[in-house]
Amino acid sequence: MFRKYHWSFVLIILLLIFWEIYVRIGFINVRILPPPSHIFEALFSHWNNLLPHVLQTFLETVIGFLLATVLGFVTAIFLDISSKINKTIYPLLIISQTVPIIALAPLLLLWFGFGILPKIIIVVLYCFFPIAIAGAGGLFQTKKQFMKLLMSMDATYWQGLVLVRLPSSLPSFFSGLKIAATYSVAGAIVGEFVGAYQGLGVYMQQAANSYSISLIFASIFLTIILSFIILKTVMIIESFYKY
Repeated sequence: MFRKYHWSFVLIILLLIFWEIYVRIGFINVRILPPPSHIFEALFSHWNNLLPHVLQTFLETVIGFLLATVLGFVTAIFLDISSKINKTIYPLLIISQTVPIIALAPLLLLWFGFGILPKIIIVVLYCFFPIAIAGAGGLFQTKKQFMKLLMSMDATYWQGLVLVRLPSSLPSFFSGLKIAATYSVAGAIVGEFVGAYQGLGVYMQQAANSYSISLIFASIFLTIILSFIILKTVMIIESFYKY
């Protein structure tokens, strides 16, 4: 992996070095923008306090992402079953994306309380749309001659789906999964911002209230790491399939 992305790692290291020097020289106040060394020091010194919040956010993210994957996959198949279903459901999916999800978060908290369920629902709402649309797009793009060949052999719709359409739609489906993976952790944190007992979103608010900028950046760093873990997991699963 390092060989493939080595220039990205080099660029990140150079940016961190520039950031450290820029702050150390005094171009900006440390209280406004702490150097990376202060951020990592805060991360390691407060790790025991951070760990429960990290695990809570990760749990919400994984459950929500898995549910969104299943719902998106099923929705993609329903959109493909008939043109009437497609014309009925697809516009509703597009319209649903015009509603800001963060505006729904307070309602979900009022309906379901401050537990884990509202955060999972928010993650599902963030991840569902790209998975469903990408999966449906992949199914629509299946080469018609393959389906005609199967139909000439008296194959059913479901046989054609399993044997031809699903395998050929995997590239699009995984593209949607990778996009959704980058949204998943952010969705959990949005829910935690609005109301929760535990999670990185809660910890960020606590750090902001105590004016601990280093801990806010440490929480952001952990958010990036969690997003990368989800994304990399999807990429590893994708690598097992031969398109």
